[in-house]
Amino acid sequence: MCGRYLLTTPIGDLSKLFGFIELPNLSPSWNIAPTHEAPVVRAVDDSRTFAKLRWGLVPKWACPNSGRPPLINARGETIAEKPSFKESFNLFRCLVPADGFFEWRGKGSTRQAFFADPGETVAFAGLWATSQGSDGKNLETFTIVTTEANKLLEDVHHRMPVVIPPDAFDIWLKASTTDAASLIQPAPEDRFRLVEVDRRVGNVNQNDPDLLKPAKSLSPMGQLKLF
Repeated sequence: MCGRYLLTTPIGDLSKLFGFIELPNLSPSWNIAPTHEAPVVRAVDDSRTFAKLRWGLVPKWACPNSGRPPLINARGETIAEKPSFKESFNLFRCLVPADGFFEWRGKGSTRQAFFADPGETVAFAGLWATSQGSDGKNLETFTIVTTEANKLLEDVHHRMPVVIPPDAFDIWLKASTTDAASLIQPAPEDRFRLVEVDRRVGNVNQNDPDLLKPAKSLSPMGQLKLF
Protein backbone atom coordinates (compact mmCIF):
# COMPACT_ATOMS: atom_id res chain seq x y z
CA MET A 1 0.00 0.00 0.00
CA CYS A 2 1.06 3.59 -0.56
CA GLY A 3 -0.91 5.99 1.62
CA ARG A 4 1.44 8.99 1.76
CA TYR A 5 4.12 10.37 -0.51
CA LEU A 6 5.88 13.65 -1.21
CA LEU A 7 6.84 15.87 -4.12
CA THR A 8 9.07 18.92 -3.63
CA THR A 9 10.94 19.05 -6.95
CA PRO A 10 10.48 22.39 -8.80
CA ILE A 11 8.14 22.37 -11.79
CA GLY A 12 10.97 23.21 -14.22
CA ASP A 13 12.91 20.10 -13.22
CA LEU A 14 9.77 17.96 -13.48
CA SER A 15 9.17 19.35 -16.97
CA LYS A 16 12.65 18.27 -18.07
CA LEU A 17 12.35 14.79 -16.58
CA PHE A 18 8.84 14.00 -17.78
CA GLY A 19 8.82 15.96 -21.03
CA PHE A 20 5.74 18.15 -20.59
CA ILE A 21 5.72 21.83 -21.56
CA GLU A 22 3.33 23.33 -19.01
CA LEU A 23 4.92 25.34 -16.20
CA PRO A 24 2.11 25.99 -13.69
CA ASN A 25 2.66 27.08 -10.11
CA LEU A 26 3.42 24.05 -7.97
CA SER A 27 3.98 24.23 -4.24
CA PRO A 28 6.14 21.60 -2.56
CA SER A 29 4.35 19.05 -0.40
CA TRP A 30 5.98 16.74 2.15
CA ASN A 31 2.76 14.91 2.96
CA ILE A 32 0.48 14.19 0.00
CA ALA A 33 -2.51 12.26 1.33
CA PRO A 34 -5.63 10.63 -0.14
CA THR A 35 -8.18 13.11 -1.57
CA HIS A 36 -5.44 15.73 -2.06
CA GLU A 37 -4.87 17.09 -5.55
CA ALA A 38 -1.48 16.03 -6.90
CA PRO A 39 0.40 16.10 -10.21
CA VAL A 40 0.22 13.36 -12.80
CA VAL A 41 1.68 13.12 -16.30
CA ARG A 42 -0.45 11.79 -19.16
CA ALA A 43 0.05 11.12 -22.87
CA VAL A 44 -1.92 13.22 -25.35
CA ASP A 45 -1.23 12.21 -28.95
CA ASP A 46 2.56 12.45 -29.30
CA SER A 47 3.05 14.72 -26.26
CA ARG A 48 3.03 14.43 -22.49
CA THR A 49 0.95 16.78 -20.42
CA PHE A 50 0.85 17.83 -16.75
CA ALA A 51 -2.34 17.96 -14.67
CA LYS A 52 -3.40 17.95 -11.04
CA LEU A 53 -5.95 15.27 -10.18
CA ARG A 54 -7.54 14.14 -6.94
CA TRP A 55 -5.87 11.12 -5.34
CA GLY A 56 -8.42 8.33 -4.97
CA LEU A 57 -9.79 6.92 -8.22
CA VAL A 58 -13.51 7.13 -8.88
CA PRO A 59 -14.51 5.03 -11.93
CA LYS A 60 -16.80 6.83 -14.36
CA TRP A 61 -19.73 4.59 -13.37
CA ALA A 62 -19.29 5.15 -9.62
CA CYS A 63 -20.86 7.78 -7.40
CA PRO A 64 -18.15 10.02 -5.87
CA ASN A 65 -20.30 10.57 -2.75
CA SER A 66 -21.18 6.92 -2.14
CA GLY A 67 -19.25 6.82 1.13
CA ARG A 68 -16.87 4.15 -0.19
CA PRO A 69 -13.19 4.60 0.69
CA PRO A 70 -11.19 6.26 -2.10
CA LEU A 71 -9.34 3.82 -4.34
CA ILE A 72 -5.88 5.20 -3.62
CA ASN A 73 -4.05 2.03 -4.70
CA ALA A 74 -4.65 -0.57 -7.40
CA ARG A 75 -3.16 -4.04 -7.14
CA GLY A 76 -1.07 -4.47 -10.28
CA GLU A 77 -1.77 -8.19 -10.41
CA THR A 78 -5.52 -7.65 -10.98
CA ILE A 79 -5.94 -4.27 -12.70
CA ALA A 80 -6.64 -5.94 -16.05
CA GLU A 81 -9.72 -7.70 -14.63
CA LYS A 82 -11.09 -5.60 -11.77
CA PRO A 83 -14.11 -3.51 -12.90
CA SER A 84 -12.84 -0.47 -10.99
CA PHE A 85 -9.54 -0.41 -12.86
CA LYS A 86 -9.93 -2.36 -16.12
CA GLU A 87 -10.93 0.57 -18.35
CA SER A 88 -8.30 2.87 -16.87
CA PHE A 89 -5.60 0.26 -17.37
CA ASN A 90 -6.66 -0.17 -20.99
CA LEU A 91 -7.02 3.52 -21.85
CA PHE A 92 -6.00 5.90 -19.08
CA ARG A 93 -2.58 5.21 -17.64
CA CYS A 94 -0.45 7.98 -16.12
CA LEU A 95 2.81 8.64 -14.29
CA VAL A 96 2.76 9.98 -10.73
CA PRO A 97 5.87 12.06 -9.92
CA ALA A 98 7.18 11.47 -6.39
CA ASP A 99 10.26 12.20 -4.31
CA GLY A 100 9.67 9.17 -2.12
CA PHE A 101 6.89 7.65 -0.04
CA PHE A 102 6.01 6.80 3.54
CA GLU A 103 5.06 3.48 5.05
CA TRP A 104 4.28 2.27 8.57
CA ARG A 105 5.14 -0.76 10.68
CA GLY A 106 3.31 -1.87 13.80
CA LYS A 107 0.03 -0.78 15.34
CA GLY A 108 -1.18 1.63 18.00
CA SER A 109 1.49 3.23 20.16
CA THR A 110 4.19 1.15 18.49
CA ARG A 111 3.29 2.24 14.96
CA GLN A 112 6.38 3.73 13.35
CA ALA A 113 6.72 5.73 10.13
CA PHE A 114 9.42 5.06 7.55
CA PHE A 115 10.45 7.15 4.55
CA ALA A 116 11.57 5.41 1.35
CA ASP A 117 14.02 7.92 -0.09
CA PRO A 118 15.04 7.55 -3.76
CA GLY A 119 17.43 10.49 -3.67
CA GLU A 120 15.75 11.91 -6.79
CA THR A 121 12.34 12.18 -8.41
CA VAL A 122 10.79 8.90 -9.54
CA ALA A 123 7.60 7.99 -11.37
CA PHE A 124 4.98 5.72 -9.84
CA ALA A 125 2.69 3.83 -12.21
CA GLY A 126 -0.76 5.37 -12.09
CA LEU A 127 -4.26 5.07 -13.54
CA TRP A 128 -6.77 7.88 -13.93
CA ALA A 129 -10.47 8.25 -14.62
CA THR A 130 -13.11 10.90 -15.23
CA SER A 131 -16.46 10.76 -13.43
CA GLN A 132 -19.21 13.23 -12.64
CA GLY A 133 -18.86 15.08 -9.35
CA SER A 134 -21.71 16.05 -7.04
CA ASP A 135 -21.73 19.51 -8.66
CA GLY A 136 -22.30 18.00 -12.09
CA LYS A 137 -18.80 18.84 -13.28
CA ASN A 138 -16.20 16.35 -14.43
CA LEU A 139 -14.06 14.97 -11.64
CA GLU A 140 -10.62 13.63 -12.59
CA THR A 141 -9.04 11.21 -10.13
CA PHE A 142 -6.06 8.84 -10.01
CA THR A 143 -4.69 5.83 -8.19
CA ILE A 144 -1.19 4.46 -7.65
CA VAL A 145 -0.46 0.93 -8.88
CA THR A 146 1.23 -1.36 -6.36
CA THR A 147 2.95 -4.72 -6.44
CA GLU A 148 4.44 -7.17 -3.96
CA ALA A 149 7.24 -5.73 -1.85
CA ASN A 150 10.71 -7.13 -2.22
CA LYS A 151 12.55 -8.81 0.64
CA LEU A 152 13.86 -5.58 2.17
CA LEU A 153 10.58 -3.66 2.19
CA GLU A 154 8.35 -6.56 3.23
CA ASP A 155 9.61 -6.19 6.80
CA VAL A 156 7.74 -2.87 6.86
CA HIS A 157 4.86 -3.61 4.47
CA HIS A 158 3.97 -6.34 1.98
CA ARG A 159 3.10 -3.92 -0.86
CA MET A 160 5.01 -1.13 -2.63
CA PRO A 161 4.36 1.30 -5.51
CA VAL A 162 5.37 0.25 -9.00
CA VAL A 163 8.26 2.48 -10.14
CA ILE A 164 8.52 3.21 -13.87
CA PRO A 165 12.07 4.03 -15.09
CA PRO A 166 12.44 6.98 -17.50
CA ASP A 167 13.25 4.78 -20.48
CA ALA A 168 9.90 3.01 -19.99
CA PHE A 169 7.68 6.09 -19.58
CA ASP A 170 6.16 5.69 -23.05
CA ILE A 171 5.63 1.98 -22.54
CA TRP A 172 3.48 2.63 -19.48
CA LEU A 173 1.69 5.58 -21.02
CA LYS A 174 1.03 4.36 -24.56
CA ALA A 175 1.99 0.73 -25.21
CA SER A 176 -0.26 -2.31 -25.16
CA THR A 177 -1.58 -3.62 -21.88
CA THR A 178 0.68 -6.65 -22.29
CA ASP A 179 3.77 -4.46 -22.53
CA ALA A 180 2.58 -2.20 -19.71
CA ALA A 181 1.90 -5.20 -17.47
CA SER A 182 5.51 -6.32 -17.90
CA LEU A 183 6.56 -3.24 -15.91
CA ILE A 184 4.56 -4.26 -12.84
CA GLN A 185 7.34 -5.57 -10.63
CA PRO A 186 9.33 -4.45 -7.59
CA ALA A 187 12.03 -1.84 -8.21
CA PRO A 188 15.68 -2.90 -7.74
CA GLU A 189 16.68 -3.39 -4.13
CA ASP A 190 19.18 -0.52 -4.17
CA ARG A 191 16.73 2.02 -5.60
CA PHE A 192 15.67 3.59 -2.27
CA ARG A 193 17.09 4.24 1.19
CA LEU A 194 14.84 3.55 4.17
CA VAL A 195 14.78 6.01 7.09
CA GLU A 196 12.71 5.91 10.28
CA VAL A 197 11.04 9.32 10.55
CA ASP A 198 8.73 11.50 12.62
CA ARG A 199 5.33 9.96 13.32
CA ARG A 200 3.72 13.33 12.61
CA VAL A 201 3.50 12.31 8.96
CA GLY A 202 0.43 10.30 9.94
CA ASN A 203 -1.40 13.58 10.52
CA VAL A 204 -2.54 15.02 7.18
CA ASN A 205 -2.34 18.53 8.63
CA GLN A 206 1.43 18.21 9.12
CA ASN A 207 3.37 19.26 6.03
CA ASP A 208 6.95 20.50 6.47
CA PRO A 209 10.53 19.37 5.73
CA ASP A 210 11.08 18.23 9.32
CA LEU A 211 8.87 15.22 8.60
CA LEU A 212 11.91 13.72 6.89
CA LYS A 213 14.28 14.07 9.83
CA PRO A 214 15.44 10.64 11.04
CA ALA A 215 13.69 9.58 14.22
CA LYS A 216 16.72 7.56 15.24
CA SER A 217 19.67 5.84 13.62
CA LEU A 218 18.76 2.53 12.01
CA SER A 219 22.21 1.73 10.68
CA PRO A 220 25.47 3.44 9.69
CA MET A 221 24.82 6.31 7.28
CA GLY A 222 23.95 5.07 3.81
CA GLN A 223 23.97 1.40 4.75
CA LEU A 224 20.25 0.70 4.94
CA LYS A 225 18.63 0.44 1.53
CA LEU A 226 15.06 -0.15 0.43
CA PHE A 227 14.36 -1.80 -2.90
